Amino acid sequence: MIPLKDTIPSRRFPLVNTLIILLNVLAFLIEISMGQQVERQIVFTFGLVPAKFWAESGIARWLPVFSSMFLHGGWWHLISNMLALYIFGDNVEDKLGHTRYLIFYLLGGVLAALAQIWAYPGSTIPTIGASGAIAAVLGAYFVLYPLARVITLIPIPLIFFFPIIEIPAIIYLGFWFLSQLFNGTFALTATAGTLQNGGVAWWAHIGGFIAGMVLVKLFAVGSSPPRHSLHRDVFYPDEYYPW
Repeated sequence: MIPLKDTIPSRRFPLVNTLIILLNVLAFLIEISMGQQVERQIVFTFGLVPAKFWAESGIARWLPVFSSMFLHGGWWHLISNMLALYIFGDNVEDKLGHTRYLIFYLLGGVLAALAQIWAYPGSTIPTIGASGAIAAVLGAYFVLYPLARVITLIPIPLIFFFPIIEIPAIIYLGFWFLSQLFNGTFALTATAGTLQNGGVAWWAHIGGFIAGMVLVKLFAVGSSPPRHSLHRDVFYPDEYYPW
């Protein structure tokens, strides 16, 4: 299933979400400009290597946790991640406000990375990609907008049929999470090392999604309604102004 858009309009321009997408694209363009040197100079240096995480300390331990969120392994890896972030991130930013959304995104990515480290503590395989942080955004969307509709392309290549249908977010994202949970559990129970080398950080996705569901409750607490509402709540300036 390929998401195309959702049915929830944003009240304002998603400044932070757009900047995150641009940073990911810029980082990828730098990667491909390095040619064959990218793996040695970028991936193994700035990618998250669980075994290296435990062996290092201080900034050397934590820098890859953040830098790995902005690296990607190919065009499809980048495009699929940025498409999901573009579709779902603007509405979560709309709810949280610019500043809290940025903190939420980075913290969700950190917790996703820690989930992957927990699953494979001795792995020497670099993990890269924004999918852990994006999974946190999906978890937040799942909580905030369960009845929204996700306009989805369903490719059926064997009969060359590509229907486009609307799926409730609770079903679309719920199915996505269950598929990650199934694959992650299967990977853990498979022969040691077999699926760990497959390039998909299942437990980063699982951990990120759960983290997003929990964190959004904390970050959205006190979110105020529009100014014209008669029922006021705690006012957060970053819901209305770009800081």
